[in-house]
Amino acid sequence: MKKFGLIGHDIAHSGSPEMFRGAYQGRWAYDLIEGPEFEPLWQTFLKDYQGVNITAPFKEKAFEQVAALTANGQGALTGPSLKAGAINLAVKTPEGILGDNTDFSAVVLCIAEATFPGIVTEMSDTFGTGFHRKVHQFFKEQRGNVYPEKPAALIIGCGGAGKAATVAAAELGFKTMLMNRTIEKAASFVMDIPEYEVAVCPASLLRGAVRDCDVLVYAASGPLAGLESLTPADFEPKPGHPAKIIVEANYKNPAFSGALLETAKRGGAILMDGHAWLVLQAFAGYPVLTGEFPEL
Repeated sequence: MKKFGLIGHDIAHSGSPEMFRGAYQGRWAYDLIEGPEFEPLWQTFLKDYQGVNITAPFKEKAFEQVAALTANGQGALTGPSLKAGAINLAVKTPEGILGDNTDFSAVVLCIAEATFPGIVTEMSDTFGTGFHRKVHQFFKEQRGNVYPEKPAALIIGCGGAGKAATVAAAELGFKTMLMNRTIEKAASFVMDIPEYEVAVCPASLLRGAVRDCDVLVYAASGPLAGLESLTPADFEPKPGHPAKIIVEANYKNPAFSGALLETAKRGGAILMDGHAWLVLQAFAGYPVLTGEFPEL
């Protein structure tokens, strides 16, 4: 029996095993591969598993492993993972270990679904494997019909998920701003992707950045100082623009919940929550892991 799993630390709460086991319908195993040190978990994958998902805090470390294998002709990295410098999926292939980043796909799909409700189902039913590329193309083609001027995206957090979100927003044609508690980390990452002209935004400018953006992707590990002081007016759309879209990465302890979520909704914002991100990254990655196309 093929075995799949999730590499991470403090992941007992993860919804991935239930989701994947349901999709596998008893044909394959899906385990939590958990621990505070990355290297033993990676060796467990290499020894016992066909493919793994990778979650915090190991997405960048997993990228480094596959990048080293690729340099020796024993692996490969997809375009989004190369740009982001992080992977959330690794699978054994005849050519070696393939590293992919379906957080990139999840952000594209979340933004597109919030803008064109039902597009994920329509495109996946029509095109099957690779549907997320069709959604990406469709959004870029229609962006000018949705926004009267080039839209802006604010990405908060510069871990593996935040890096993928930054690349995804830039690829969709958003004027992209990256905010992180440690501004040096954001600046270093932005220097590695000069083709996207991403701006680094200090956390002290949170209110103005939220007001200026059309899409906010929250990928930080915890609440950012200043979020609690935002008002409904900060989440209102710019004149002539559609409702602001919020994409939340965290489904265990989301920043956009309770009072903050109500504030955002009173401003008219649309939320694509962490469960949507979880499902959509898995939906995009399932064919890469298994060679089969799942039922959404």
